[in-house]
Amino acid sequence: MFYRPEDGHGLPHNPFNAIITPRPIGWISTRGADGTNNLAPYSFFNGVAYTPPQVMFASTGTKADQDGGKDSIANIEATGVFCVNVVAHAHRDAMNASSAALPKHVDEFKHAGLTAIECETIPCARVEGAPAALECKLTQIVTLPGQANRVVFGEVTGVHLHDDHMRDGKFDVTSFKPLARLGYRDYSVASELFSLSRPDD
Repeated sequence: MFYRPEDGHGLPHNPFNAIITPRPIGWISTRGADGTNNLAPYSFFNGVAYTPPQVMFASTGTKADQDGGKDSIANIEATGVFCVNVVAHAHRDAMNASSAALPKHVDEFKHAGLTAIECETIPCARVEGAPAALECKLTQIVTLPGQANRVVFGEVTGVHLHDDHMRDGKFDVTSFKPLARLGYRDYSVASELFSLSRPDD
């Protein structure tokens, strides 16, 4: 099958998200100018550079109580910081609960039954018990074509690694099974690994 996006796909569900899989989930925590904590998952997320370490996530769509965007974007624009929390399989229900389109004054940490603890390098909360968290300062926000499509870039200013997931000096992802987004309503976990050496190693 082949289709042009402008012509439509003719399928019951959009296959785009199912094509670009698996996608890591950036569980983005921010704080509003009024001090309210916010937490939301974004699967258009990844690392983009090593030195200095930098990440990105993309936000699409709008909320009725925000002017042309989402709470995460509004908070980052106001404060210039955010934190990326890694989602373990054990946090799948809390992550899903935090994705609800709640009023901007609602604290998603409390809504999802999570404990918020303070970051070290930025004025922002992070998820207690998350396998890892990346504290970030905003570097730029890029507006893309379409309605409220925006990409946030940040430089990592602090890294948290949970001691329970360190093995022989490495961060062992199989010990917490990171959640990944697939298409439709589907997710997967990373639980088995294999290694490949590059030809020039």
